[in-house]
Amino acid sequence: MRKNTIPVAGLSIYDPVHLGIYEDGYGVDIELIWRNILLAGEPGAGKSVGLNNIVAHGALCPDLSLWLFDGKQVELGLWREVADLFVGPDIERALTALERLQAEMDRRYAELDRVRRRKIDRHDPIDVIMVVIDELALFSATMGTKDQQEQFVRLLRDLVARGRAAGIIVVAATQRPSADIIPTSLRDLFGYRMAYRCTTDSSSDIILGRGWASQSFDASHIAPEERGVALLLAEGGIPRRMKTAYLTDAHIHSLVEYARQIRTRKTA
Repeated sequence: MRKNTIPVAGLSIYDPVHLGIYEDGYGVDIELIWRNILLAGEPGAGKSVGLNNIVAHGALCPDLSLWLFDGKQVELGLWREVADLFVGPDIERALTALERLQAEMDRRYAELDRVRRRKIDRHDPIDVIMVVIDELALFSATMGTKDQQEQFVRLLRDLVARGRAAGIIVVAATQRPSADIIPTSLRDLFGYRMAYRCTTDSSSDIILGRGWASQSFDASHIAPEERGVALLLAEGGIPRRMKTAYLTDAHIHSLVEYARQIRTRKTA
C-alpha cells in the first residue's frame, strides 16, 4: 500500500492532484497541468469539498501562482493568506484581473513562438497560474451590468480555450448548473467535468455533456445524503462515480500554515 504523505519541499502542479476515491476503491488522481476543470451541482452536494482539494494541492506547489475569485468571499476565504491574488464580490476588480491574465497569456505565447515551442514545461523558470472561480454565476449573471457580465464570460472563455499550453489552468465551480451559466461553448472547453448531485437529468447533462444521462450517467440519481459523491468525466473517457476526499476547516488551517512556510521559503 502506498503511504500518502506530503513531501517536506511541497508538491508540484506537474504532479497528479488527489481528489478522492472511485467506487472500486482506487484513488482519483488527475493530471491538471495543461487542463481545466469544471465542478457543479446543487447547493450542499459537496462541490466546495472538491474545490478545496484542488486549491490545497495548488497552495502546496511552490511552482504555482494561486489566483482566487470568490463571489461569496467565504468559500475560498480560508486560503486567502496563501493566494497570490484574491478577488471577492467585485466585478470590476475581477475583470481587471482577467484582463491581466489575458495579457500574460499573450506574452507567454509570444515567447513560446520566439523559441519555437508549443507549451511550457516544468523546466521553465515561470510559475503556472491556477485561476479558481467560485461562484461562477455571481460573476457571469448576478453582479454588475449585463455588459460586465458578458465581458467576464468572454475573458473566461478565452482563458479556458487558450490558456492551458501557456500554463494557465482554470478551475470553475457553480451551484447553478443551467445553460445560461454553463453554455455548451464554455463547458466543452473543460477537459475535466465533475457533476455532483443535481435536481434534474438535464442539469447533469449541462455539466457532463449532452446524452450522458440517457446512458445512465446521471448525477440526479445521486442520493441527497451522499454528499461529496460525484461523476467525474475526463477527456476521451466515460463518467466514473467517485467520493471526494474531505478536508475540515481544521485541516485547511493546518495546510495554509504549511503552505505559507513553503511559499515564504520560495520568495526568501
